[in-house]
Amino acid sequence: MNISFNKTKVLATIGPASNTQDMLLALVQAGVDAFRLNFSHGEHEQHLQVINYVRDINKQYNTNICLVQDLQGPKIRIGEAEGGGVEIKEGERIKIVCDGSVSVPGRLSTSYTLLAKDAHVGDRILIDDGKLEAKVVHTDHDLEVEVEVIYGGLVKPRKGINLPDTKVSAPSLTEKDLRDLHFGLDHDVEWVALSFVRKVEDIQEIKRIIAERGKDTRVIAKIEKPEAIKNIDEIIHASDALMVARGDLGVEIGMEQVPMLQKMIVEKCNKASKPVIIATQMMESMIVNPRPTRAETNDIANAVIDGADTLMLSAETAAGAYPIETIRSMNLTIQNVELHADVFNKSYVLNPHSDTFYSDSLVANACNLARDTNARAIIGMTKSGYTAFQIAKHRPKSDIFIFTENKRLLSTLNLVWGTRGFFYDKFESTDATIADIKQILIDSGYLNKGDVFINTASMPLVEQKRTNMIKLSIV
Repeated sequence: MNISFNKTKVLATIGPASNTQDMLLALVQAGVDAFRLNFSHGEHEQHLQVINYVRDINKQYNTNICLVQDLQGPKIRIGEAEGGGVEIKEGERIKIVCDGSVSVPGRLSTSYTLLAKDAHVGDRILIDDGKLEAKVVHTDHDLEVEVEVIYGGLVKPRKGINLPDTKVSAPSLTEKDLRDLHFGLDHDVEWVALSFVRKVEDIQEIKRIIAERGKDTRVIAKIEKPEAIKNIDEIIHASDALMVARGDLGVEIGMEQVPMLQKMIVEKCNKASKPVIIATQMMESMIVNPRPTRAETNDIANAVIDGADTLMLSAETAAGAYPIETIRSMNLTIQNVELHADVFNKSYVLNPHSDTFYSDSLVANACNLARDTNARAIIGMTKSGYTAFQIAKHRPKSDIFIFTENKRLLSTLNLVWGTRGFFYDKFESTDATIADIKQILIDSGYLNKGDVFINTASMPLVEQKRTNMIKLSIV
């Protein structure tokens, strides 16, 4: 049996269109590797039900689907609106009040109490993903901002507000986020995404809370603010993964800048061995249509060619009419690009002063050996997952199979490019373990007679230290 799978992973958001166990299973069978729990919506009970469904699927079908908890962050929104929406017109002056009241003609409200303190004259205020725009002409630095409407239209309730020129003083972790984070940690989600990251301290704070709880949940920094771009190197270093959240990022900095920033962030993350997720409007038209547009298909292809680990779907699977068709279409595009594009076998200059230089060099050489011998697989053994991240960094054309006794790590690694995990806890002699792992892969249909495979390991195995051995074998 010849089993193949895409290297680039798919992360699907759960919502009303996809929150039953049957639909979750259908999405997994269509090619989903990870599910996103969007904590901007839904109660804890609803999220817990999805968590239990996914864990049941993993047990029943021997899958390693991982869960990403996406915290809302300090999302600034319009309050409720009279009559389902308030019309604002170009050139008129209106008030925005920070008391969470109901918006009425001439007077919009927001639940963000610090808006009047943060805003300055001349600052832009963008509403509903930038569809509407106003400029600050006066603020009382307390409760009220006066603005002039630049682009008018209907202001609908609960629509987002972006402040691209304003230094927002709200912390990245709000009180709601802290409650949600502890809920996620209680239920051992593998990844948590922090919204509106601006500086490295934002990441350090959430990691401190996770460590205090004695958990090993990994942190994804969502890049959607101009300040994050300025501090991108420090944020990449501190985070476990990044998400290029193109929606708010495009509104905040101008959408024309997003394509090159996406490429820059992906390249930096690849070099740093940090997974990177591309998100927002990847297949937006499939919310209502059974097929994507040509532009969306090109967008997916470009993200794969750039080197993204994971592509994310939002409303397409959360609320769309065609969630399964969306996953199939995305996977077909990924498959076609990986078949024909030059996305494999990246090489990097390693840092000789790094504490991990010797093991990093060995992994790099294993990937080069796999390339030169056209190996079917590279096999790693790990307890922390470090070896898996390092192998994936080089984007080998060979399949990446990771064996670990850390069951939780199996799901964590499902977000990482090209990586498939296997539970294994019989580490004995090196020769016996390699022979045993080879047999597991043959029995599973991943290796066939004549296939070359490369093992990496740490000798002696029982000490479980850094990788220090490469072995080439033929089935």
